[in-house]
Amino acid sequence: MNRLALFGRTLGALALGFATLGAVPDAGARALGPVLASHDWLNGAPTASSLGGNVVIVDVFTFGCFNCKNVTPNLRALNKQHGVKILGIHSPETPYEQDRQNVVSNLASLGVVWPVAVDNDFALWKSYGVSAWPTQLIFDKHGHLRRTVVGDSQDADVDATVKALLAES
Repeated sequence: MNRLALFGRTLGALALGFATLGAVPDAGARALGPVLASHDWLNGAPTASSLGGNVVIVDVFTFGCFNCKNVTPNLRALNKQHGVKILGIHSPETPYEQDRQNVVSNLASLGVVWPVAVDNDFALWKSYGVSAWPTQLIFDKHGHLRRTVVGDSQDADVDATVKALLAES
């Protein structure tokens, strides 16, 4: 193989590697560390001790997303009926959704009372390798990511995962 062909292959491999970097979550994304490190919270900031020993669902959403609104009633029910801890990550789709006051008023109208990290720069979105709204990241009692559910209309899958994780010791 001549030098030019070798250079072209190397360049292509590098481009492919760089293209996938943003889509692959880092090793820390398999745990709650990235979300707990957030400094901008609404409805209070969670701590590792407040979540420890509990099944935790991290709901990545934006308040204007119809599909995101569809998962909220099930999250409320899981929190109330089973004590599942819910954390939100609000990653806005539009400039209107970046405005903090708009987020606050919409959380109230949706009945979202759990802590919500404001992710206007998509740092958490990228850290967890999220690609769509809504996404639920389901963590076991030890804080390890066990399942990722993308999209709405999957309450039965979320419920089954939670039930199985609650049964674990």
